[in-house]
Amino acid sequence: MSNTPHELAEEFPAHVEIMHNLKTEDAHFGRLFDEYHEINRTIHRAETNVEPTDDFNEEAMRKQRMVLKDQIWAILSKA
Repeated sequence: MSNTPHELAEEFPAHVEIMHNLKTEDAHFGRLFDEYHEINRTIHRAETNVEPTDDFNEEAMRKQRMVLKDQIWAILSKA
């Protein structure tokens, strides 16, 4: 497991297998999944000052992560 907080496997532990299947079967879900992980890792790097950013940008990234998480949950809840 990654040391990066907010990984989807930690956010939705009961849906890990479903996420794995959807990543391979549903291109839209796969894209959302990849975008979520990319922005999540960027946020983590900003929070740990590996790649610092200003507060406005960090807040915008957190909002985008939340939107992606909501979209992912909408798909998972129907699967």
